[in-house]
Amino acid sequence: MARKTKTISNKKLDRRVKLTEEERAKIIKLKEKISQRECARLFSVSRRTIQFIWFPEKLIENKKRRAERGGSKQYYDREKHNESMREHRKYKKGLIEKGLI
Repeated sequence: MARKTKTISNKKLDRRVKLTEEERAKIIKLKEKISQRECARLFSVSRRTIQFIWFPEKLIENKKRRAERGGSKQYYDREKHNESMREHRKYKKGLIEKGLI
């Protein structure tokens, strides 16, 4: 199964993509030679990323378990977030007015 990755010209600015296809191929070749931890350090990614490249079935299992739990929790309610930010700013403003900051 080929994996599509998004790339832009300046990799340092692209936070979505950690590895290029060439780097993924190198990682797969290193599977029998070094540990996951060493490989992760070599490519400056997490050990989990290396694990998912070496064992794609684990990535599929992980996505399935995440879906069973209700999906990713990284997305939030925008209105709730905006309200909490307003409250925080009021709190900070109060501290500044009291001279505590």
